[in-house]
Amino acid sequence: MNIDNACVECIINQSRRVTEAIKADDTLSKRMVDYVEASGENFDFTKSPPEVASTIYEQMAEMAGMDDLYAELKEHATQKAKTFLPELRIELQNSSNKLLTAIKIAVAGNVIDLAAEVTFDLHEEMDKVFETNFAYDDFYKLQEALEGAKTLLYIGDNVGEHIFDYLCIETLQELYPRLKIYYMVRGNPIINDVTMVEAKQAGFDNLCHLVDSGVNTPGFSYERANAKSQALFGDADLVITKGMGNYECLSPSPRSNLCYLLKVKCNVVAHSLGQEVGDLVCKMN
Repeated sequence: MNIDNACVECIINQSRRVTEAIKADDTLSKRMVDYVEASGENFDFTKSPPEVASTIYEQMAEMAGMDDLYAELKEHATQKAKTFLPELRIELQNSSNKLLTAIKIAVAGNVIDLAAEVTFDLHEEMDKVFETNFAYDDFYKLQEALEGAKTLLYIGDNVGEHIFDYLCIETLQELYPRLKIYYMVRGNPIINDVTMVEAKQAGFDNLCHLVDSGVNTPGFSYERANAKSQALFGDADLVITKGMGNYECLSPSPRSNLCYLLKVKCNVVAHSLGQEVGDLVCKMN
């Protein structure tokens, strides 16, 4: 999925939120936003939004003298997500359809997105997610694919959201004990996406097979991935990708048996999917 004119303004707005997040002074804020606005005049419209954003965020990080622009906010998101775990475990325990409940939990966590055009309240999402239907509903196709799969590649998205991914993968292992599950993360800090650091802190290395994709984009860009990740992406029986960044990088789907799980948070993605902002999506290619 290539960038749209609307993506340019979105990326510029993101740069303003970055300056607020890092509490930049007026001089640094102006320098960063001016850089992004000037860059927007020359964006490559043959690239996906995450590919364009990667260069922008790396330059902003260099200007700020920071390795991870969102380190503090990522820690806050993780702690907030953990407060939901006791009630979500009870929800799973009492569920008559554990797979659907686990997938809904994973999608609800996708609201934790510091780069989104539209933001949502996590408490509100958790209150209503189990009574909300998928607007694009391929859940039973996903269930069928899981029943026939021996290997699953689950591509993560944002920090905080990864806590809900953990619960989902834990449930998948319970339901499909013969399924070999890989959890893939970004190669380095980019926006608030999950990396090896946050994944290991959450215990993914003891839960399943943890994989560093090597990408520097806020979405899985196959061309930028390391050889191991490219091979895994091609060989896995089933791929689940979380969030809009992965959708933007992997749409149209480059392979069969790929499932997009996300909450729609911008008009460009909504138009691409034929859905509305705020809709929940479980889409098999």
